[in-house]
Amino acid sequence: MREDVQALDIRDVTANWVNAAVLSAQIEERIKALADLSHTPLFFGRLDYLHTTQEGQSFYIGRRHVHDADGDPMVVDWRAPVSQPFYRASKKDPQDVALRRRFGYTGGELTAYEDEHLSDPAEEERASKLLQAEIERPRVGPMRDIVATIQPEQDEIVRSGLSGSVCVQGGPGTGKTAVGLHRVAYLLYAHRERLARTGTLVIGPNRSFLHYIEQVLPALGELEVRQATVDDLVAHVEVRGADDPAAAVVKGDARMAEVLRRAVRSHVTLPTEPLMVVRGSRRWRVPAYELEEIVAELLDRDIRYGAARDALPQRIAHTVLVRMEQAGEAPDDRVQDAVARNAAVKAVVKAVWPAVDPAKLVLRLLSDAEFLAEHADGLLDEEERKAILWAKPPRSVKSATWSAADAVLIDEASDLVERTPSLGHVVLDEAQDLSPMQYRAVGRRCSTGSATVLGDLAQGTTPWATASWAEALAHLGKPDAVVEELTAGFRVPREVIAYASRLLPHMSPGLAEVRSVRESPGSLEVRRAEDLASSVVTACRASLRHEGSIGLIAADARIPVLAEALREAGLPWLSPGEETTAASRLTLVPASLAKGLEYDYVVLDEPAAIVDGEPDERTGLRRLYVALTRAVSGLTVLHAAPLPAQLG
Repeated sequence: MREDVQALDIRDVTANWVNAAVLSAQIEERIKALADLSHTPLFFGRLDYLHTTQEGQSFYIGRRHVHDADGDPMVVDWRAPVSQPFYRASKKDPQDVALRRRFGYTGGELTAYEDEHLSDPAEEERASKLLQAEIERPRVGPMRDIVATIQPEQDEIVRSGLSGSVCVQGGPGTGKTAVGLHRVAYLLYAHRERLARTGTLVIGPNRSFLHYIEQVLPALGELEVRQATVDDLVAHVEVRGADDPAAAVVKGDARMAEVLRRAVRSHVTLPTEPLMVVRGSRRWRVPAYELEEIVAELLDRDIRYGAARDALPQRIAHTVLVRMEQAGEAPDDRVQDAVARNAAVKAVVKAVWPAVDPAKLVLRLLSDAEFLAEHADGLLDEEERKAILWAKPPRSVKSATWSAADAVLIDEASDLVERTPSLGHVVLDEAQDLSPMQYRAVGRRCSTGSATVLGDLAQGTTPWATASWAEALAHLGKPDAVVEELTAGFRVPREVIAYASRLLPHMSPGLAEVRSVRESPGSLEVRRAEDLASSVVTACRASLRHEGSIGLIAADARIPVLAEALREAGLPWLSPGEETTAASRLTLVPASLAKGLEYDYVVLDEPAAIVDGEPDERTGLRRLYVALTRAVSGLTVLHAAPLPAQLG
């Protein structure tokens, strides 16, 4: 298929050089999408139907559609409707499937297969060993797709329609991130033309996480999906500072949206003088009360500040044209445009509806106590206003030490002035950590599209972490989104998730505990150490004797000490985001960056230090919960200080 595309001759089908350039670019993209993936087979399953157009017809299921030289399908895309029973059919509901076959591979070579005769009442239903082996396969390198192992409850979410938004609550190891990415791939398959026009975006919590997941969609042939963090989306100014938690909580509160709206609209002043427009030998007068009516009407419509400012000269010009027609003239649209550009009209617009710079507006709000008090009246109390005011106001936008929360405020102000363009679909991962203002920033990017929201309320590790999905979805602008819960864990061993779940009643009461389907005796070891750094090095060496990736997770403040210990022991290590290889499999992970990542074996250093490193106990326990649930095969917990009491 790739060779066929490479052999295309477009010289006789392009009318001009523009068409040729566009077609060449499309061909290049197609060639990239058809690239071979090493150690990745073209198909992983087969379905034999009982009743089809051809009785007994077989379909091979794979990551990509593959056809032969005559154009006949050899492998059917996993997203096609005919492939759906591969994921959802069961003995209770065979969906007209006689045989489901799963193929097992080692390094790209076919090594096993497993058959289920779903329509045969004599055959007992049993768990798939190939499925379990694929889920438990060691993880080296970036995240991989799960098309061979999608479970029925995951498949329902993946194949849900484009028109509706979906929120997925899922504990560690339930596959929510994979579900979100595969839903993007499915939507691009089912609605390719629409999403090609409107665009698709995946939002992650940090660069390390995005680097970890960046190969999943290209492996499925989808190359056009943009990936970003919330900070990337709102990067109107350079972020060089950080807020204390109290200030960040206030700046992230949804009430700030109304403060900003008031501040933007405060720039409008009602006209007090009439307007005189000179056209040739004639003068046309618009009295002040008519100008005031035009301005008041635009304010009442509550449209974007910039759009109203653009409309004002045209509305004034229209009033002048009415005067001209009443005087017997016959002006056309060109005359109206000329009047709108008249110096006197421009002067009125500048005085009545001046241009607003969003960054300068936020700068004034955070610098001028009186300006903030005026527009936060009835919204923020005195303590909250004091928390966000700069002690030493900067001289200009460029010299200001902006924080991440400030950038979100500037983004809100920018949207009040000019509407933010909307995409067709947005995937928001680790959503539980966003502030209401960050939700609003993401919601603007899918105001006319849909969203897939992924997260776990138990893993909310910011002081402003959301309390409920209903609240979060309201701020996002998607209050009608369907909330789905994944409770079956496929990644974290049962012993490990049960140990971590001891924290749930103390930090997220009422949240369902994950039920792991994986039994792995001996996967958890908790022990006290006298010389903690030395014991950590020993545990890392022991973990490296196993196959797969190793993560050493510790409180951020402990990272320099452990880095020096690893250096002295001659153990090379990577930072989060750097790709593991067969030669370098140990990653040193600050607890603040562990979310969303996974390792075959995890060594966890000093749980108490992770809890104490956060501004409050609930956030600390949630940070520890995240760290405890990064292991796929085994977890070793080492501590010198007493363990947090909540771990029992």
